[in-house]
Amino acid sequence: MKYFIIAGEASGDLHGSKLMSELKKNDPAAGFVFLGGDRMEAAAGTVPLVHYRDMAYMGFLNVIRNSGKISRIMKKARQAMVGFRPDKLILIDYPGFNLHMAKFAKKALPDTEVIYYIAPKLWAWKEYRIRSIRKNVDRMFSILPFETEWFAQRGVMVRYVGNPSVDSVSDFLDRPFDKEAFVSGHGLDSRPVVALLPGSRRQEIESCLPKMSALAKFFPQYQFVVAAAPSADMAIYSKAMQGDVRIVCSSTYELLSLSYAAVVNSGTATLETALFNVPEVVVYSVFGGRLAMLLKKIFIKTEFVSLVNIIARKQVVPELIAHRFTVGNMCRELSMITENQDYRTEMLKNYINMARILGEEGAAGRCAEFICVKK
Repeated sequence: MKYFIIAGEASGDLHGSKLMSELKKNDPAAGFVFLGGDRMEAAAGTVPLVHYRDMAYMGFLNVIRNSGKISRIMKKARQAMVGFRPDKLILIDYPGFNLHMAKFAKKALPDTEVIYYIAPKLWAWKEYRIRSIRKNVDRMFSILPFETEWFAQRGVMVRYVGNPSVDSVSDFLDRPFDKEAFVSGHGLDSRPVVALLPGSRRQEIESCLPKMSALAKFFPQYQFVVAAAPSADMAIYSKAMQGDVRIVCSSTYELLSLSYAAVVNSGTATLETALFNVPEVVVYSVFGGRLAMLLKKIFIKTEFVSLVNIIARKQVVPELIAHRFTVGNMCRELSMITENQDYRTEMLKNYINMARILGEEGAAGRCAEFICVKK
């Protein structure tokens, strides 16, 4: 069969690559056209139609500024889809773009099955998008267990297949890793490591990393190391960093595997950090500060922003959002997770419970099996 796959950011590229590998196991004759990144390129053995780094725009203003470029990418994707005539269109998260593509496919390619892998987080905001899903998506697969109930209550059947971060972390932990070679190769010393994960988008890096890296001068007993995404320009990280901070690229899991604590920008990385059993402080920069937090109560429907807390349905890790995302607050929370052993132990116990909720590994394999079976 022929598969057209769209992933618009780093996490989608990772999960898309795993899914493509599993699809090839179930369908040896599988052919792919895709929008994604380097990992999907390696899985498919062919270059992406568009790389996700040209698509990953965050925030209303940035989307508006780059609307012309986004429109050109969308046009290119539509033309390629019509030319390829896929049996299945697989959309990975990234709803602002992907729901437009679903609508187009339903009209232009009625014989193409539209599949959503990694359901959009409509339970958090923009619930109105569910109308588009009902109309234009044939099947949807979830990686968060509570979503099946949420969507079912709104007339959309969603199948939970497991969480791909469980697979990714398990795969890494099953492989040999020479920690001493990693430490010496990146110029690290013997002090415990605090990992800084500011995200992969330029806007995230520029808004989060200056504050995150400023922590180093308050905790000289630790070494602070930034995990840089493979798609990002290293100059952006270097410009945003303050103080004595190291940086490693394309080695987030390696860094987390030897970290004592972490400060993490809200996103998939918060879940991955928890699966590595690293106590963390979650941060999220929001333009508008205190006003934005007041508006959050109107527009954002979830109590928490980090996946760890959302899955656990309680506060497991501290969240410093908008005006609460300050160096002072981070210092206080980082001191708690590094120096207060009872606090650390309780957080790690909650990680175990959260992992139990997520279930066993094998998400991409289960999803591929379902996709390869006709509806």
